[in-house]
Amino acid sequence: MDVQVHRADATHLDNIASLFDAYRGFYGQPSNLTQSRDFIAERIARDESVIFFAQDATGEALGFVQLFPTFSSIVAHRTWLLGDLFTAPAARGRGVGTQLMNTARSFALLTGAKGMTLETATDNHQAQRLYESLGYVRDTGYYTYCLDLKQG
Repeated sequence: MDVQVHRADATHLDNIASLFDAYRGFYGQPSNLTQSRDFIAERIARDESVIFFAQDATGEALGFVQLFPTFSSIVAHRTWLLGDLFTAPAARGRGVGTQLMNTARSFALLTGAKGMTLETATDNHQAQRLYESLGYVRDTGYYTYCLDLKQG
């Protein structure tokens, strides 16, 4: 399978929006293609994230990874939060996720980052296997807490 990975810009919104909508659906959110497209468009326009997407030789989008810049006060250095990774169901098991993760890693190194962090659902065993195969280590020293400021 011939796969190319590109850094997304505003001209790629349609390539990514449907994948992002499917990603949200994977986590139980109702489909809303307009909301998905608007969210991605805003992140790109405001330079708030970096998105890489994979496509095949026909131009079909196969998956994406989205990185958010952050910093670690403890090590006083830039880090990247790998906020989203999604591979279209038809492209799973074909190395697309690995290629996207490796592209994200190369980008983080290029920017001088100290590291990358990510979270995944506790029952997403397939993703956990991928992350661990790429050298990610599950954090056992910290708990993650969330505060929902928008109820309903």
